[in-house]
Amino acid sequence: METEPIDFVLAVDLDGVCADFAGGLRSIAAEWLDVDVSTLSQEPTVDYPEWNLDAAGGFDDLYHYAVTRRELFSKLPPVEGAAVTLRRLWTKTRLRIRIVTYRLYFPFFHQTVVSQTVGWLDRNGFPYWDLCFMKDKPAVGADLYIEDSWRNVKELRSAARETIMFVTSQNRHITEGLRAESWKDVEPLVLERVALRV
Repeated sequence: METEPIDFVLAVDLDGVCADFAGGLRSIAAEWLDVDVSTLSQEPTVDYPEWNLDAAGGFDDLYHYAVTRRELFSKLPPVEGAAVTLRRLWTKTRLRIRIVTYRLYFPFFHQTVVSQTVGWLDRNGFPYWDLCFMKDKPAVGADLYIEDSWRNVKELRSAARETIMFVTSQNRHITEGLRAESWKDVEPLVLERVALRV
């Protein structure tokens, strides 16, 4: 029988933290725009202005196409070290890993998003006890969050939720608070906080 988790919840964002969303979307965006993929920045900022998506319908149209026609959430490359670090953290501490994502971005096609997400997590060996699809991340009530969206990080910290900002091209200019440049940086930060609270 599987060991029950300890009373410590680690809430982990998916896109940008576990899944390389920009990297996976880039080749689909090149197809969508009919340009060579090499012309699209590998370091896009918030809302991808560097890719000039507005000329071909905008980000929302591309996102919908990528998920429904190209199964984006099934095919995203994992962020290096994410799955194995979470497996190590589970093995060392038995903390409760809760995946928290706002992938239900469009109304009324949730089955597509949920099934792609669960399949991707399982195929890539991500350990987790809970999977939450919600925008209001502070409501999840975790002990520690890992998040890349600066808007979400600010909201979480304003709600007194301790948060590690996972550094990407979209938030690199932010220097305040807990930061992790990679999953190698994440692991000791999590272990330290588990040791303090359990």
